[in-house]
Amino acid sequence: MTFLSVEQPDGLVFSTSGIAIDFVRDWQQAASRLSAGHRTAFQHSYWLSAWYEAFHDLAPLIAVISDAATGRDIAVVPMISHLRRGIRVVEFADCGVSDNNAPVLALDAVLDAAATDAIGKALIDALRALPDRFDLLRLKKMPTHIAGNPNPLVSLGRIGSCSLNGNLVLTGDDYEDYQASIKRMQMPRCWRVFSRHAGARFEIATDVARVRELLDVMDVQQQARMRKLGSRFVLNDQAHAQFYRAVARQGVADGYAVISALVCDEAVVATTLGVRFGATYFLLRISHAGDSWSSCSPGLLVTERTMAALHAEGVRRFDLSIGNQDYKRRFGAEPVPLTDVSVALSWRGMPFAWRDHAAQGLRRHPKLAALAARAMGKGTR
Repeated sequence: MTFLSVEQPDGLVFSTSGIAIDFVRDWQQAASRLSAGHRTAFQHSYWLSAWYEAFHDLAPLIAVISDAATGRDIAVVPMISHLRRGIRVVEFADCGVSDNNAPVLALDAVLDAAATDAIGKALIDALRALPDRFDLLRLKKMPTHIAGNPNPLVSLGRIGSCSLNGNLVLTGDDYEDYQASIKRMQMPRCWRVFSRHAGARFEIATDVARVRELLDVMDVQQQARMRKLGSRFVLNDQAHAQFYRAVARQGVADGYAVISALVCDEAVVATTLGVRFGATYFLLRISHAGDSWSSCSPGLLVTERTMAALHAEGVRRFDLSIGNQDYKRRFGAEPVPLTDVSVALSWRGMPFAWRDHAAQGLRRHPKLAALAARAMGKGTR
């Protein structure tokens, strides 16, 4: 039996399998569930609490999944609902700021093929049974595994169907060996060039005041870069600025939030923002002071110096974020596939799910996808 509890005055019970689904409409009420569960860096309490507070105009919808017979928690799925083009959409708490999305898994969860199928079916049935009349479930950028455990929601889609992917660098234990593997990037030469400037140094911020200073510089530098490229920049609007500063404020003391910089007497030359979880670091944002500093490749240099510093602290896995810019291959990054899921929850959501599936199918045929994109005058996403 599946038990579905909803925060409605009259309640609601829906039965279909051995999975219980409890929907919570407030992140703070759900935050304590599975606090020690398996997760990625983007389901950390610092990340999600900052996210739900900053993007408060979106309605939280957190699914707590448990075993109906024993009552033991299996997973927590941090989601939201919103109206898009007249369609009621359920998706992860993301808005483009997370490199991946996933449920938080119980440490003792047994997730064989039968269990993952049952969880996916129960979640869809439960969403359809809610009085909200949701139309579409979109789960984007999901890793196939969470801390070595299978992601139970990936079975709802096709592995690798996302247009984005992670970019993972495995450095091994000897950083000098890794440096030798990327010698064509000439990072030692770049450091020598940068070091000629008075007061030149690399730093990782350790207090909140310095974090704020570097994030303010990062916003200015990134906005200038985007303006030069003719692209829209949103990471310094009210919600995004609040979000990144909250993550940094909460996470800098224990090393979860990593804000680094190349600094000299003249200026803050380059900055990075990333998050560290265990032996894995995710690089999220890079900025630099412009073309006048190109002789020392400041964006690449601040990235490499950050990797070196974190490697000394035990980090061995460096994800250079979604997207496939050429510099990531030069760092030795290998693509990590991510999975998208799109399920119609009503007849109104069917055309949107079909379109999503068509776009996912095209991604398996790059030449056909490029032709379709040109015909439509835009990308397939």
